[in-house]
Amino acid sequence: MQSPFANMPPVVKNLLIINVIFYIAVRALPSLPLVAWFSAFYLDSQHFKAWQPLTYLFMHDPANILHIVFNMFALVMFGSIVEQSLGFKRFVEFYFITGIGALALYMAVQAFEVHGILGAFTLPGGKFGSSLTDADLANINPVALKKVFDIYRTPILGASGAIFGILVAFAYLFPNIELMIMFIPVPVKAKYIVPIYIVLELFLGVKQYAGDSVAHFAHLGGALFGFILLKIWGYKSYGNF
Repeated sequence: MQSPFANMPPVVKNLLIINVIFYIAVRALPSLPLVAWFSAFYLDSQHFKAWQPLTYLFMHDPANILHIVFNMFALVMFGSIVEQSLGFKRFVEFYFITGIGALALYMAVQAFEVHGILGAFTLPGGKFGSSLTDADLANINPVALKKVFDIYRTPILGASGAIFGILVAFAYLFPNIELMIMFIPVPVKAKYIVPIYIVLELFLGVKQYAGDSVAHFAHLGGALFGFILLKIWGYKSYGNF
């Protein structure tokens, strides 16, 4: 019986294995604060560590198995084709640059939100401190202040930013490949599906519906950095593939 890894390119295979190991470790060792250690926190948060911009890419919500299932499915289905197109070294660079870029845009949006509420990018007592005083905080709307504290205490985790970079690369390189999408009875070309998906992410990120815990701007950051990298590296579309 042939191994399911037999035809999987090496980077995708190893990324899949590492992600699964991290997920199993989080589920098997609940007494260890692995999510707090390896997910990424706001840059000024006391929970932020220097390694988190890399390790957050291997963490997934332990309470929602679909988080890792969907990300790994996309990694294998689309990442395998993109890796074969870009090559081993370029795909490694692409994956981690888009993942870090996703976090950078997400943190930039967080900083914008914090500044909009506090008039500063930091809290007193945060990692870098600020000129704000407790009296200043007392005069801020409690709902807005709670949002700031949520930003400081809530981590981002998951490979989704890098996955969105991969989706953009797939649609850019192979725009005319037809995909079957759930609830759509006819195949749709990648060059239509991925841009629509990105516009939807932008809409959801701007609207910020209550209860929505998805890091939409991280997805957009991964997509943006993925597109920029392909342009800088000079890749052309296989339009008639």
